[in-house]
Amino acid sequence: MKKAGSGRTQKKANQTETVATPPTTVPAEVKAPEFDVEVAQDVVFKPNPGPQTDFLSSSEREVLYGGSAGGGKSYAMLADPLHGLNHPNFSGLLVRHTTEELRELIQKSQELYPRAVPGIKWSERKSQWISPRGGRLWMSYLDKDMDVTRYQGQAFNWIGFDELTQWPTPFAWDYMRSRLRSASSMELGLYMRATTNPGGSGHSWVKKMFIDPAKYGEAFWATNIETGEEIKYPAGHSKAGQSLFKRRFIPASLFDNPYLSESGDYEAMLLSLPEHQRKQLLEGNWDVNEGAAFPEWNRAIHVVEPFKIPSNWTKFRACDYGYGSYTGVVWIAVSPSEQLVVYRELYCSKVTATDLADMILDAEAEDGTIRYGVLDSSLWHKRGDTGPSLAEQMNMKGCRWRPSDRSRGSRVAGKNEMHRRLQVDEHTEEPRLVFFANCTNTIAQLPSIPLDKRNPEDVDTNAEDHLYDALRYGIMTRPRSSIWDYNPATQRSGFQASDPSFGY
Repeated sequence: MKKAGSGRTQKKANQTETVATPPTTVPAEVKAPEFDVEVAQDVVFKPNPGPQTDFLSSSEREVLYGGSAGGGKSYAMLADPLHGLNHPNFSGLLVRHTTEELRELIQKSQELYPRAVPGIKWSERKSQWISPRGGRLWMSYLDKDMDVTRYQGQAFNWIGFDELTQWPTPFAWDYMRSRLRSASSMELGLYMRATTNPGGSGHSWVKKMFIDPAKYGEAFWATNIETGEEIKYPAGHSKAGQSLFKRRFIPASLFDNPYLSESGDYEAMLLSLPEHQRKQLLEGNWDVNEGAAFPEWNRAIHVVEPFKIPSNWTKFRACDYGYGSYTGVVWIAVSPSEQLVVYRELYCSKVTATDLADMILDAEAEDGTIRYGVLDSSLWHKRGDTGPSLAEQMNMKGCRWRPSDRSRGSRVAGKNEMHRRLQVDEHTEEPRLVFFANCTNTIAQLPSIPLDKRNPEDVDTNAEDHLYDALRYGIMTRPRSSIWDYNPATQRSGFQASDPSFGY
């Protein structure tokens, strides 16, 4: 017997089968969409280009988003935790100063979150959002400093403060930083976020923490707002001496939010406010305080980028000394147009007079000739001591000074001269006094100094005014540009020098 399918018989069968089987055609079938296209194209939240997008994409540990009113701050704050809310280990906290203010934020979140995270649940009893995968966002209030104890033992990887300047001190912000920890920090990150407008009871400390240390929009290493020094890892730590984390301030204006700015109604309302409120809420100006002594101050024209001071410009320095409080030193150059340029500052505390002399001489080693230095005249008072005064100790180190004018009425005269210097000269169309951008402490203090409520002709001496006093001493010495070849012994035009040696 032959095997099946062998020989010519099998070959013929195969040929017959090939011919007999016609090709088959399968008709195309339209598959149903896996999701609703209209729903997928419904954009729940899209950040405005510019500051709002920068805020939501920022990677720094602590970020402040603020400026003028209407910049879209609240929605940006609500949108920021959405990046991790669907993670099972996400734990966030968003606070307002009072429960009344919190209700508005909760209402906005109830409009946004159910659409952004399908299946998310709101617990009224816990005041908490819970995502389908277990991520949690607690929305609460923090009224008094002691309210922080409500969060003892808690751990969060995201903490937000809405309207940060409503907290009068940095205590709550600093304490809640200690609650910023998570086992999933490598995956989720650790973030503190804040929004606010200028003004409010916390304006001063927020400005010191976020506004003064760097240019708007630039990240910088976090500093201690009391000393101005960078916060670093302590000795004994594996990263000892390294900077701890970065901060950033992102400014926003009404015109960054097209939903409010296009109609012009909100802008018209802000324009109707008193001047200082208009500058804060419409212009986002952090240098304006109600009752400020120098309303002429304008960061846009009084702060300039550093440049090389020409060698033929007159240079001098002025100092207000304090050991227990602060010492302020400013270096000033006089341009050919008689404009004063504050090109360097030194701000320190707990420094002896002799050590300060060394620091000053080191700082100005490459400046060339320093024409003179003017120092608080009280440092020549021996106060019963038999040894050299503090001024004499500095002079003996080679750091030469002459005494400032502290006669009756000198404070008011100095303030008036400061007003004149801050004004724009009608001939040069520039202010008569400008500051290098690296003089951050002077730039922070000058616009913040308030008037004395009992004597509006003077500044409040209880305010932080050390650099202001140093600057006042300097500008009252009648500085002149060297191109005029001024000789106090023979010059008779303009003013009569009472002391030919010192020139005033």
